[in-house]
Amino acid sequence: MAGIKLLLADDHEIVREGLRSLLGAHRDCEVVGEAVDGRQAVALVKDLKPDIVILDISMPLLNGLEATRQILKMRPQTKVLILTMYESDSLIRDILDVGARGYVLKTDVGKDLVAAVESLHRNKTFFTSRVSQMILDGYLKGDSRPSDPDSERTRLTPRQREVVQLLAEGKSSKEVAVALDLSVKTAETHRANIMRKLNLHSVTEVVRYAIRNEIIQA
Repeated sequence: MAGIKLLLADDHEIVREGLRSLLGAHRDCEVVGEAVDGRQAVALVKDLKPDIVILDISMPLLNGLEATRQILKMRPQTKVLILTMYESDSLIRDILDVGARGYVLKTDVGKDLVAAVESLHRNKTFFTSRVSQMILDGYLKGDSRPSDPDSERTRLTPRQREVVQLLAEGKSSKEVAVALDLSVKTAETHRANIMRKLNLHSVTEVVRYAIRNEIIQA
């Protein structure tokens, strides 16, 4: 099997060390870069062009779902393997919706990581048995997630979800502007539009919304 170029993205150094150790036992795997937040992961994909990104879903500045969306828009041939501590049905469907090709629980990394990497490298997918069953059930029913145009999550654009995450992480409008390369006025406009759209009246309510919709983790 040809060499596999990997990018690791997790904000905890000890987790990245563990991933490197597991992958180091595989002679075909090469870790070409590491990211500590979602924005850095997107930037490194552009520069390093890895075959596979192993991405924690709970990343600062840009969460794993939004990072995956941007990575695959920029470089569709890169495959994304999501790591998470959680296994809710809504989260699984969100992961599938953004185009990730694999999903591994952090509790299963020791036994599943290398197999998942090999599977993605062969242009296959890798999901836990529960996820596979969910996909099969959806196929047999002839549908996927029910359309819900009024749901809170679908009412925000990808850029608005980025702004929500940054605000929920305590960033000011000026800091949001710097992070997203916007003018302060544009950042403030986004903030005002989001608050009005979601009927929120304080940063505390923004934080609650972000946690409830899994944009950030509590």
